[in-house]
Amino acid sequence: MAIYIDPPTWPGHGRMWSHLVSDVSYDELHEFADELGVPRRAFERDHYDIPSHRYAEVVRAGAVEVSSREVVRLLHGAGLRRPKGRANG
Repeated sequence: MAIYIDPPTWPGHGRMWSHLVSDVSYDELHEFADELGVPRRAFERDHYDIPSHRYAEVVRAGAVEVSSREVVRLLHGAGLRRPKGRANG
């Protein structure tokens, strides 16, 4: 049971972004994000988008640093991967 974050290497809206995921449940992920004050609007399908300026803070709060490839593997392994076109949860 853990929360994971990949490096901020995803560009968008003039910034770089990380993906924050759980390997257990969306509830666990939402609880972690809520504790950090991450707005629910940052949740996209199966992950939270975290701007690069918050990366270190999220890691200090307990998120485990992994590669982007590992984020996808963890989501698939937990059955939490939601491809584009599916509703948010």
